[in-house]
Amino acid sequence: MASIYKIILIVGFISLFHSAFSAAQHRSYLRLTSQEFTTLPLDIVVQAVLSLFAVMWGVLNVAGNLREIPAAAELNQTKWETQRNVPSFYMFNHRGRALAYNYIPATGKSDLENTDFS
Repeated sequence: MASIYKIILIVGFISLFHSAFSAAQHRSYLRLTSQEFTTLPLDIVVQAVLSLFAVMWGVLNVAGNLREIPAAAELNQTKWETQRNVPSFYMFNHRGRALAYNYIPATGKSDLENTDFS
């Protein structure tokens, strides 16, 4: 059954490409004959719309059934108090430490130059 949807998908893509090519060819024909472009012919528009729906329908059927995202199962195992506790957002080196009563600022670059990293 899935092969029928794949065939519909392929035919839809070919038909969509053909309608785009026909629209481009119609525009170049109008330029060659020095006519003003007002709208595309109805057959090109109908072919493009039907091809688009065929492609969408084929993609939806070839892709298969949608599955539920298992995030709810993970959230059910954690307590309400710890759900906002995200360790990846922990930051210990921030400017809030300057508000502490026992904060001693770094003296400058000279401390880094005298440090031996080997």
